[in-house]
Amino acid sequence: MSITDEIVKTLYLEQDLEYKDLQAKIIPTVDADAVIGVRTPQLRAYAKELSRREDIGQFLDELPHKYFDENQLHAFIIAGIKNYDDAMARLEAFLPYVNNWATCDQMSPKVFKKNKTDLLKHIRMWIKSKDTYTVRFGVGMLMEHFLDEDFDVKYPVMVSKIRSDEYYVNMMIAWYFATALAKQYDAVIPFIEERKLDVWTHNKAIQKSIESYRITDEQKAYLRTLKIKK
Repeated sequence: MSITDEIVKTLYLEQDLEYKDLQAKIIPTVDADAVIGVRTPQLRAYAKELSRREDIGQFLDELPHKYFDENQLHAFIIAGIKNYDDAMARLEAFLPYVNNWATCDQMSPKVFKKNKTDLLKHIRMWIKSKDTYTVRFGVGMLMEHFLDEDFDVKYPVMVSKIRSDEYYVNMMIAWYFATALAKQYDAVIPFIEERKLDVWTHNKAIQKSIESYRITDEQKAYLRTLKIKK
């Protein structure tokens, strides 16, 4: 039995049919038949176990995977790789096969925190990709790693220039700006005031900001005045 066959068999043993139905509903870009239905804590624990196996490379090389749960495992295994170059190589090989927001957003290699200079080079390429989830991942990495002590106004400039017809790209851009407003309000509010985003993303960023507990009531009141009426 190959490692992939073994993994799929194990995943089915952990199947939760109620959870499978829920996942199928909230991840519409994935065929329901491709969702086994294993809960995230179990997947994370299994990923740690698998990462210690010498033959795990065989599973990581077998792309694309058949099941959503395999993709989740793949993402969690990459997230735990301790060598930066190895993690990046595995990520670059996997990104073109990511086909949903959950796998995209839950794939966060821990080693990236210590290699931000090189990471930024990859982010600049990712956000120019034609692949929806590669762009989304790039924006997500900017949001995760470059909104605190490493913040520079050139990063929201990069994000504000992205134009896409893809819902999952624009939603991430809105999420980025809502988070940026919470963390770097004075530097980021001009992007909203000057309408640097497309109308839908502009309004969604404001909506998400108003819903955030990290935005003050005064800031929320002002943001409401900046909504663009369609």
